[in-house]
Amino acid sequence: MLLSEKVAFVSGAGRGIGAAAARLFAREGARVLLAARTEEQLKAVTEEIRAGGGTAAYVVCDLADPDSVRAAVDRAVERFGRLDVAFNNGATISPPGPLDGTTLADFDRLYEVNLRGVWLAMTAEVAAIRATAGSGAIVNNSSVGSLMGNAALPAYGAMKRAVNSLTESAAITYGPENIRVNAIAPGNTRTDMIEAWESDSPGLVQRLIAQTPLGRQADPDEIAQAAAWLLSDRSSFVTGTVLRVDGGARA
Repeated sequence: MLLSEKVAFVSGAGRGIGAAAARLFAREGARVLLAARTEEQLKAVTEEIRAGGGTAAYVVCDLADPDSVRAAVDRAVERFGRLDVAFNNGATISPPGPLDGTTLADFDRLYEVNLRGVWLAMTAEVAAIRATAGSGAIVNNSSVGSLMGNAALPAYGAMKRAVNSLTESAAITYGPENIRVNAIAPGNTRTDMIEAWESDSPGLVQRLIAQTPLGRQADPDEIAQAAAWLLSDRSSFVTGTVLRVDGGARA
């Protein structure tokens, strides 16, 4: 098992990639603390994991609220006694459009959740890993939209590119403590976020598929598999990387 005996924290775990990751991490032997804003979704995924023989608990968490983020990470230690690995997956999106069409409210919300929330979580996770497991791994969920200019989602792309920078800086800082920090950059994935973007930009999904050599969308579990490997001891010499999981779209 990739994550046998490890305690894992997963944000944005109520649906999509986060829910797939929570299920996968539990199947791979981890005890999982799920965090997200919607309790109903968290409860459903947690019960599903438990019904399958896994170990999981959940905490309601708003990534835009610093106290909520710290409390969520602390809850993993309170519930399971330690923290070994974390997947910072939670994010939000704004309507697509040009840079000058992005509202101040949308920009601030993207910053609070997609960038500041990740920074706050990483800070709390490093402290928890230091105090309990002593070593561990963190994976941040970025986006292929962070790897080049993003005219449709300029503020979203900017926040995700900043997450890449945080990831690389943290890898350098905490590597000597044997705390590895990596990111994944998913491409077109079958999630509610992509569906919301499709509703604003009809035909988007098919256009993205046409740009993908593998010729299809990713299933959320396929993205979770990459995160699980990076969190596992099998990637023990990998840190500071942003791993594209995009079906070849940026090849």
